[in-house]
Amino acid sequence: MQRPFIWAHRGASKIAPENTMAAFAAAVELGADGLELDIHLSRDGIPVVIHDESLERTTDGRGLVADASLEQLQQLDAGGWFSPDFMGEPLPTIAEVLSAFSGKLSLNLELKEFSAGVEVLSLLRQHPDAEIVISSFDYDLLNGLRSLDESLSLAVLFDGGNWRQAVRLADEISACAFHPAGNLVCRRMVAACRNLALPVSVWTVDQEAQARSLVRMGVSGLFTNDPGALRSARPALVSSL
Repeated sequence: MQRPFIWAHRGASKIAPENTMAAFAAAVELGADGLELDIHLSRDGIPVVIHDESLERTTDGRGLVADASLEQLQQLDAGGWFSPDFMGEPLPTIAEVLSAFSGKLSLNLELKEFSAGVEVLSLLRQHPDAEIVISSFDYDLLNGLRSLDESLSLAVLFDGGNWRQAVRLADEISACAFHPAGNLVCRRMVAACRNLALPVSVWTVDQEAQARSLVRMGVSGLFTNDPGALRSARPALVSSL
């Protein structure tokens, strides 16, 4: 029976502020198989964990991540927007995440820029036990990283356009997975990926009914904001096959 792999999308972001150590720790407690997180570079070239290129939505800062030094970023509150219980939660660096979770569960690092990928590759050399997937919507970025490291686990993110072309690209760069948006998944897409031995993990799935439908299609992984709920529902998801 297929056992869908449960990725905690930005950590357990339903119950803790996204892309923080609190959200990642909660995801581990809830039994997630892996953590998904997003990376941008600070002004001084340090990979920090935040989804947006700007600070306003998930911190008390203003402006672009790229315009602030790591020291400035580490003074921001990345938790108070979510709940007073998380007031003072800092923005983590990717180095902190690797130190805390390498060897414990898989990490899916979503990159927005090639320069961040180069910095991440440097950090990964210090964590040989880390089980890493690097994903991106930027296919040139993925191609560039493949040219730097033939063994790197790469995943192609897909949010619209020609899925056949995106699947072909994934095959060409020897990707380890294809990551489409949930509303774009169809049986033909999953079958095409299966023919290439390309696992499909879908984002972002928080409802058991949608998860059940996707697992029946043959997807192998689910990105969710609520890993506890899907972890509890996993026996039902498997039995629906």
